[in-house]
Amino acid sequence: MFLNVHSQYSLRYGTIDIKELIVEARAKNVHQMVLTDINNSTGCMEFIRLCRKAAFDQEDADGKLIPAYDIKPIIGIEFRRDNQLLYIGIAKNKEGMKELNDFLTHHNLNQLPLPDQPFRFNNAFVLYPYGSKIDLRENEYLGIRANELNKIAGKPLLNIKEKLVVFHPVTVKNKLEHRLHKYLRAIGLSTVFGKLTESDFCQEDEMLISEDELVQKFENHEFILANTQQLLDSCCMGDYTFGRKNKHNFKNSPKEDLALLTELAMKGLAYRYGTNNVDALARVNMELKVIYELNFCAYFLITWDVVRYAMEEKGYYHVGRGSGANSIVAYCLKITDVDPIALDLYFERFLNHKRSSPPDFDIDFSWDERPDIQNYIFKKYPNTALLGTMSSFKDRAIIREIGKVLGLPKSEIDSFTDPSKGHLHRNNPTFNKILAITEKMKNMPNQRSIHAGGILIGEEPLTYYTALDLPPKGLPTVQWDMYEAEAIGLDKYDILSQRGIGHIREAVQLVLKNKDISIDIHDFKTFKTDPKLNAQLRAGTPIGCFYIESPAMRQLLKKLECDNYNTLVAASSIIRPGVASSGMMKMYIESYHNPKGVRYLSEVMKEQLGETFGIMVYQEDVIKICCHYAGLDLADADILRRGMSGKYRAKDTEFDKLSKRFFTTAKSLGRDEGITKEVWRQVSSFAGFSFSKAHSASFAVESYQSLYLKTYHPMEFMVAVLNNYGGFYQRWVYVHALQQTGAKVNLPCVNCSYAVVNIKGDEVYLGLIGIQGLENKLIEIIPQERQTNGNYIDLEDLIKRTYLSLEQSLILIRIGALRFTGKSKKELLWEVHNYLGNKTKIIAGKELFHLPTKEYVLPNLDNHLIEDAYQELELLGYPITLSMFDLLKTDYRGDVLAKDLEQYEGKIVKMLGNFVCDKTVHTIKNTKMWFGTFIDSEGNFFDTTHFPNSSPIYPFRGKGCYLILGKVVLDFGVPSIEVIKFAKLPIMDNPVLITDSKPLKQKFT
Repeated sequence: MFLNVHSQYSLRYGTIDIKELIVEARAKNVHQMVLTDINNSTGCMEFIRLCRKAAFDQEDADGKLIPAYDIKPIIGIEFRRDNQLLYIGIAKNKEGMKELNDFLTHHNLNQLPLPDQPFRFNNAFVLYPYGSKIDLRENEYLGIRANELNKIAGKPLLNIKEKLVVFHPVTVKNKLEHRLHKYLRAIGLSTVFGKLTESDFCQEDEMLISEDELVQKFENHEFILANTQQLLDSCCMGDYTFGRKNKHNFKNSPKEDLALLTELAMKGLAYRYGTNNVDALARVNMELKVIYELNFCAYFLITWDVVRYAMEEKGYYHVGRGSGANSIVAYCLKITDVDPIALDLYFERFLNHKRSSPPDFDIDFSWDERPDIQNYIFKKYPNTALLGTMSSFKDRAIIREIGKVLGLPKSEIDSFTDPSKGHLHRNNPTFNKILAITEKMKNMPNQRSIHAGGILIGEEPLTYYTALDLPPKGLPTVQWDMYEAEAIGLDKYDILSQRGIGHIREAVQLVLKNKDISIDIHDFKTFKTDPKLNAQLRAGTPIGCFYIESPAMRQLLKKLECDNYNTLVAASSIIRPGVASSGMMKMYIESYHNPKGVRYLSEVMKEQLGETFGIMVYQEDVIKICCHYAGLDLADADILRRGMSGKYRAKDTEFDKLSKRFFTTAKSLGRDEGITKEVWRQVSSFAGFSFSKAHSASFAVESYQSLYLKTYHPMEFMVAVLNNYGGFYQRWVYVHALQQTGAKVNLPCVNCSYAVVNIKGDEVYLGLIGIQGLENKLIEIIPQERQTNGNYIDLEDLIKRTYLSLEQSLILIRIGALRFTGKSKKELLWEVHNYLGNKTKIIAGKELFHLPTKEYVLPNLDNHLIEDAYQELELLGYPITLSMFDLLKTDYRGDVLAKDLEQYEGKIVKMLGNFVCDKTVHTIKNTKMWFGTFIDSEGNFFDTTHFPNSSPIYPFRGKGCYLILGKVVLDFGVPSIEVIKFAKLPIMDNPVLITDSKPLKQKFT
């Protein structure tokens, strides 16, 4: 009888979770209801699945049996325009739901408002609120509320009698939640709570009541009850099944797919391993068998096709990473560049018969090439959409939202969200009220968004399962997240992007253009044994290189004296917070430097973890130990690993069985019980934050590729880093690194610069895109016009050809972009005011005769390098003419330089450093401490530690040079400064400040 039920997926409207909805239905003896969330079908499949699950006996949290309960799930959509109810669509069956989803999708994708009347549906009913429509189609009904029955009393119903059905919307669980609903509405409408009107929120009786109670409300109108029951009986969702829903075949059948996959794998096998590698062949055949049996051939082939398109048709570079790198078939298909045999990677970590959730490939492309890859997939494969995500309300965000709804001032809201001030508000009734609301709203769905890179390719139209949204990216997106996709049976393809790939791609192009040298960037086998690359690793100087340039990673590389690929792979894993905070990172470094001192728990541990000195560094190590020490097969070992991880940790019968079997099988193999307990402790404590070795290995490959370019073609590489933005540090750090390569870095110039940084020989010009305040259209027009009609002759020529305004002219003059004229900035400023000062618009078109502007005799105008540096700071964010050290009022540069720090271990030193970055961390006592990174006057990096007792007294104050007093400490031979005192140094005053155009003539006369 409940034809209009809202869940929390009616965002900022409904308050009931779908699980709670089913519990409430059981409690109220409700056996059928229609889930109709507002303008979405997010919860429909979840609703069907959970209702079916409730039809079987289950155990509660305490292991007690919950009797089965039969609920007939029916699904639909409530359609609203401008927050006003238009009509409700109710699906008769799977085809009907597709019709409703297609209708909503059509309007979403074409950004059309919903019409007053929907399409003609063949397999769906339409329900209008009573009084809104008279002329009804065969499948259309009028819903009447119990409190509206007086409107039909004593009236001839004529042709609408058979069209009237029970309308009892369900939105909240109880009266308390109705209050919560009103807060949600205020948030959704961006209004103050007190300004809500009755039309903004649902009626107070919109709660789930018992079927008997609802029937009683309509007992004098049995024909309405009969109409309603007839409608419900006409609906059945039995044609919905859950299982593999991905595109089934790449070609015409599974066997054809297997034949093609085998052919490609064998061709790749010869390329990767030669023609006589028996072990590799056996591994390929084993994987192909599992892939075919699990119906994953099409998944592999579609991924291969995407990579093939990128490499062969477009020349794009990619990185295949994640657990997919455990597959030798993926390696042979060039999906990944990680050799699973060389690294002892288990295929079972990626795919096995016992894996309950589907795996996926993570394929990274350059940030500016990914859109083309996405378009290729959408054009080639029908039934494709981006994967969505669902963001939820979080603690501080809720406090802010409710604070706004209550009309509180920003300062008060800020104090409520500050954890350190929580104790000050304990007796504040407003604060306690907000906390009570926060507790109710916490983790409720808030808004739909887009997954970072997930793409779904279905065998049948995805609108059988969801309507599609059109977010800002402009591609159809499903209305649920990866967990729902997994439950339905859709495996995602992760097509991701990162700036690091852009660095590599553009550097290779620049080297070819600037030096006429072609680079095979996939020649990783050569790179990893190159002594020059490994020397850079060991020195910890990989600025600009993906993943290994951060302060923490640079320090770790130096502590490990890392000079090989395998150690870099390990470093990529042990740097992760969980491993580092557990003490395992320190233990690994100690063992690395003293391998003879390592004590292994057993011979098996030594055999399996010898490479990592008995320490579990990777997820694969957990699998190894469960398999080789405890005797579990690889598939069960992976299930055990997943069951221990934070992502999957939960009550699981299969996990419980396997954890018991770990001990029983270990005992049957003769393992010592005490050692087994310790092995289990290590396995279970590490598995929760372990990292995939395949993932680390993929990152390490990319790091080596960056290192190769930085080592042999440093100028081109740093230009590529600048042009692709991204990276760990601010832009000036990479400009500084470019200068250190010997490149002559020039300020932007209208006759030499392009939108981005360009290089010719060792001459580099910064790009126009880096000038703050310069309009985007000019960034494009200036180089385009120059390339079409030649260099600019002077300021007047530039203005006439690009239609520069006075404001934009001032920016270009002040940054020095017109220095080619031979005139000083101040002369040019006078000239531009003379030319544009009284003009509002430049007249378009070429002149028939050129009339020179009047020349003036100017007084002597002083120019200051310091003034130039100030203007560069303002317009670029960093100076080029002078360094930050040159701008200091003092000539002092510190007593010690970064390169000599090791000699001063344990001593108090005074240093000068240009601030690069800082990182805040929390101690065990929940106090803050900081780590800082600086560059000394010679351009070398050094690091500082700021303990809680000194940090508040000597805080970081942003960009600039600092005087640092501290003690030199060595950690595994790597120096840092434990700060005692710390102060930012003043820079010289700007001799002349030109901030606006009005007083210019007065200043110059």
